[in-house]
Amino acid sequence: MKKLLFTCAFAFMAWYAQAQLGVKYDPTIQATKSMQYFKPKGNLFVGDCIPFSKDGVYYYYWLLDSAHHKSLNGLGGHQWALSKSSDLKTWQQFPLVLKIDEPWEKSICTGSVVFYKGKYYAFYATRLLNDGKVNEQLSYAISNDGVNFEKQKPNPFYTSAPGYSKRDFRDPKVFVDEKTGEFHLFVSSWQENTVMKNNGGALVHLSSKDLKNWTVHEPILTGQPSTPECPDYFFWKGWYYLVYSDNSNTSYVKSRKPYGPWEAPRYQALNEDWSNVVKTAEFKNGRRIAAAWVPNRFEGKDNNGEIFGGNSLFREVGQESDGTLTTSFPAEMIPETAEALNIKIVNDLQSSSPDSHSVSINSPGGVGSAHVENVPANCRITMEIEPVGLNEEFGLYLRSGARADGGYRLNFSAANKIVKLGNTAIEGVDGLNKPIKVDVVIKDGIIDVDVDHRRTIVNRTYEQNGSFVWFYAKHGQVNFKSITISPLKED
Repeated sequence: MKKLLFTCAFAFMAWYAQAQLGVKYDPTIQATKSMQYFKPKGNLFVGDCIPFSKDGVYYYYWLLDSAHHKSLNGLGGHQWALSKSSDLKTWQQFPLVLKIDEPWEKSICTGSVVFYKGKYYAFYATRLLNDGKVNEQLSYAISNDGVNFEKQKPNPFYTSAPGYSKRDFRDPKVFVDEKTGEFHLFVSSWQENTVMKNNGGALVHLSSKDLKNWTVHEPILTGQPSTPECPDYFFWKGWYYLVYSDNSNTSYVKSRKPYGPWEAPRYQALNEDWSNVVKTAEFKNGRRIAAAWVPNRFEGKDNNGEIFGGNSLFREVGQESDGTLTTSFPAEMIPETAEALNIKIVNDLQSSSPDSHSVSINSPGGVGSAHVENVPANCRITMEIEPVGLNEEFGLYLRSGARADGGYRLNFSAANKIVKLGNTAIEGVDGLNKPIKVDVVIKDGIIDVDVDHRRTIVNRTYEQNGSFVWFYAKHGQVNFKSITISPLKED
């Protein structure tokens, strides 16, 4: 009897220890409508995203974060969650697809998915402690349905490449050469003993036909100021794209050939300070949808830096004739709104309203303004903005006060090709001297802006909660037309 009790107690302890390895996640209580700005219920957050698609279904794999990267002694404790959709409107939520199963697995890190010969292959990095030092090593799992994955042995299957960091060896991007059957990985790392000490960031290039024996090629990318994280790689409409992130800010290069030579685009549309580590996946009708996440700020203060984990963020990716990428809101993922408000525009200074949804500001010698009161905290604001001749700048104050005090300034400068939103900005924004359409979504402190369906900018805000929207123009004439303000529907 004692032996039986001991056996049962031992089995329970083993089960309990196993159950405590990763954070608990319940997919049945998660949102099934638009995933734009999604955060899992409870004290949980979205981390790095791994978008993938097959047969018109968008698979949104994402890292489940429970303590802003502090879990398991600061090593992350991340695991892969999955949400998928065939229309980007309604979503299925699944149990964790890649979990922490062993005590040595301190985090199931970012990676990528490929479908080949009837199987889904998920490549990822496992963060672990090796002789007291943090290492990142490569692992992979196989699935028949993209949901139920089985980790493969040996696990990890690859430790590090000669001449590269063992601490930074993560985020494998996988693709398969259909002609040769070779699996290729681009892996985020740091080159040792570089000529320039502070430019060792690189993407290691590995290939294998049997997933056992791997060849190390010349790196696909070098000379970065930090480890180039969460790489993405795809061919789209005649161009190859290599995407990577420097301290979470995303950049890309492009080429007509698979491995370069690479060239920089005219502007970096994927680079938004508060849209972290952007990755993309194809979708129906030749579309491409990017996924990222909006980080929280330390201590919930507007001017503090970011901390790991936040809300999901999606972008529609477009392509210009020279291969330069654009970004905009995916139409299906814009939050639902209630009936538009019957707004009253108050003309304050050198402004007039030709109709109830427009304001014209003509202020060649200074700043002119108008405002709307009683704007809901969560809302969508759309308009057309028409500069008439030259101006120094124009824009809005969002969530502002009765005298345009506080709030967050949305500022457009055609001369500098810059759009600012509070304390963040995007550069290289063409066409601000011409009529543009502007779409603003404010939801639970996230302010997200679509500029003429070509560029986007997002910010995380906390402290300004005014109910005024101000319109302004400086040293010029600017017409704000078709202004619509609509409350967001409750989730």
